[in-house]
This record gives sequence, C-alpha cells and structure tokens, in this order.
Amino acid sequence: MYKIKDVVMYGKMGACEITDIKVPEDMKVARNQLYYVLKPLHENCVIYTPVDTKVFMRPTITAEEAERLIALIPSLTAEDFSDDTAKDLVKRYEKAIETHDCEELLRLTMSIYAKKQFIEQHGRIFGQIDKKYMKQAEDLLFGEISFALGIARDEVPDYIAARVEALAKQPA
Repeated sequence: MYKIKDVVMYGKMGACEITDIKVPEDMKVARNQLYYVLKPLHENCVIYTPVDTKVFMRPTITAEEAERLIALIPSLTAEDFSDDTAKDLVKRYEKAIETHDCEELLRLTMSIYAKKQFIEQHGRIFGQIDKKYMKQAEDLLFGEISFALGIARDEVPDYIAARVEALAKQPA
C-alpha cells in the first residue's frame, strides 16, 4: 500500500501525488473501503480510487532511472508505422501505452516523431491518430521525467535534447 505524499503513475492520467487515504464520506461506496485521493501533477483535478484498484499504478521512476532512460536515446531506433492501417495504428499505439513502461513510451514517441518528420518533409498532413497518441505518450513520459528530475514539464524536451547532445559529444 502506498503512503500519503507518495507520487505514483496512475493509469493514463500519469504522475499523481497521494494526498490522502480515507473512506470517503460523501461518496456512495462500501463502508470502510479505503480510497487513495490522488492529485495529478499536471492536471487540475482530484481522483478517488480504491486502494485495491484495478487501474494500473506504480511508483514513479527515480532521477537515476530517468537519466539512464535519456542515455538510451541514441541507441534506440524508431519503428516504421507507415504501412499500418488506422485500426492497426490504434492497436499498436494502445499496446505500447498500456505497458506503462518508460522505455516503451520513449520508443513510441521517437517512432511517431520520426513518422511526423517524414510526412511533413513530403508535404503531407500528420494524422490525428498519430497526434493523439504522440501527445498521450509524451504526457505520460515527460510528466514522469519532470517529477523524477525536479524540472518543469515544459522543460523536459529541451533537457532531453541537451543531454542527448552532450552524450553525443562524449568520446566513445
């Protein structure tokens, strides 16, 4: 069981702080059922979820894990999604997001970004499905890295770019 002030990854909402653990009096729930009260770090809302929720929940990564993840970027290769149908794209994107794995989210983000660059270079329009899932993957990944490194969410892309550039300049 998590504790008050723990920060966890919660489903597709992302990084949330547990602000309380209680039996809500103002909700129609089974008596004595404990709920986590979650405050998303990057959204303005409150979430109540049973402590035995079936929604995916895990601790956030550490700063060391975030740095290790960023260091992996130069060695990762983007997947080619160009031949997928819309239905297949949704399945592949959902499958990657549902892993809740930072490396998988990073690979997904890189792959969709590479697809976006290719499409735009050829004068075509970047699709809504791709936009939706790139945003969702980035929100989850960047929100978690933001918390782990103690930087603002909107600073994460520049931080990653600077770290990758610095890594590229290091002797092999």
